[in-house]
This record gives sequence, structure tokens and C-alpha cells, in this order.
Amino acid sequence: MRTFVIAKNVFQEVVRDRILYVIGFYTLILAIAWRVLPEFAATNENKMLLDFGIVAINVISLIVVVFLGTGLVKKEIDKRTILVLIAKPVSRSEIIAGKFLGLSAVLAVLISAMTAIYLGFLQFQNIPHPTLSIVIAAVFLLLQLSLINAVAITLGVFTNSLLAVTLTFAVYLMGNITQDLVKLGRLSHNSAMESITQGLYLILPDLSRLDLKNDAVYGMQALPDATMLITNAGYGILYSIMLLAIASFVFSKREF
Repeated sequence: MRTFVIAKNVFQEVVRDRILYVIGFYTLILAIAWRVLPEFAATNENKMLLDFGIVAINVISLIVVVFLGTGLVKKEIDKRTILVLIAKPVSRSEIIAGKFLGLSAVLAVLISAMTAIYLGFLQFQNIPHPTLSIVIAAVFLLLQLSLINAVAITLGVFTNSLLAVTLTFAVYLMGNITQDLVKLGRLSHNSAMESITQGLYLILPDLSRLDLKNDAVYGMQALPDATMLITNAGYGILYSIMLLAIASFVFSKREF
């Protein structure tokens, strides 16, 4: 119960900071793109518009979660409000979990609203689109960015804000190509390089398992089967829980 109170406070605080204005910003850039992109499309302009809309949701949400997530705990420490929190009958793990759930709720609102606007634009422009596939991709985008939220909070507990932001972006970029890194290590025929790439694959989250943007653009038939979707969703959730456990352990050892 205390965790959800903290989550509610985080949600309200982020909303008060006018973060939901990014929904209006997304609508604006989508409207501009709908006018400008067809001028540059050599062949299939519909595919370009489909790509742009869903990628824009990803990029905007990623920026929000990285910059807010890395500062959630750090801000409490810098303002010394953390002393008020830990003085209350609430454990440090509940603080971490509450921060995570609060920002994840903000992400859910942002992604849901932007996805609805995106689908509305597609419908208005009479662009053929696989609605169910796009909705499933949006759900998995939420899972992926919730995992990055856990990464951001964990690194925010470990390091200063600037380094945490940099490392979180690095984890996101590397996490999307971990499978390619393993293939590259095998192609190198170098045992040391292969060990390094395999180690990175085991340590870093495999974010490609939660990336269904291309599946959304190319249609429902390209989606993995239900078993694979459930397995990948479980992977994202378990990885997030593991990161939050690490963050809670480190946070519990800090002195204020």
C-alpha cells in the first residue's frame, strides 16, 4: 500500500511538471510530418508515415524516461527530502518500487495517448494499417521502456545524473543490438572477442525481444506467436524486477 502511495505522488509530481505537454508536441510533429514527408517519399509514402509515427512515440518516450528516471532518487537526495521519506515507516525498497511504478504509470499514459493520436491520424488519412498489431507493439514498447526506467533508476542510485543519463542511453542502444554483437563475435573467429560479446549479451537486456515496431508496420502476420509474446513479456518484467532488486540493495546501503 505504501508503495502505491509513493507511486501516486510520483505520478502527480511528474504531471504537475507538465510532462503531458509532450503529447501536444507529438501531435504537432505528426501533423508536420504528414505534410512534409510525402514530398521526400520516392515510392511508398504510406510506409514512411507509418514508420515515422511509431518511431516518434519511441524516441519521445525514451527521452522522457531516461531524464526523469535517472533523477527520481537523485532529486530526493539533493533536496534532502529523502530524510523525510526514510524517517517514515516505509522501507527503501518500497521507495524504489514506488518511484518505478509512478514513472511507469506516466509512461503508460503517454504511450497510450500518442498511440491513439497516431491511429487517429492514420484513420483520418485513410492509410491502411494493422490496428491490432500497432496496439500490441505499443504494449511491448511500454514494457521495453519500463525496463529502461528500471535501468535509469538503478544507475541513478549508483552514479551522478549526467553519467546515469549517458549510461542509460548506452544500455538502450547496446540492448537493441546484443544479438548482432553475438553474431559479430562469432564471425570474428577470435575467442576473446567472442567471449566479450557473449558476456555483453548475458549482462545487457535484450531489448530487441520487446521491439515490435517493424511487425506493426508490416502487418499482423509478421508478429511472433502468442507463446513467444508471453515469453518475451515475462523476460522484460523479470529483468526489470532484477534491476529494481539491485537498486534497492544499493540504496539500502547508502547513508544520508
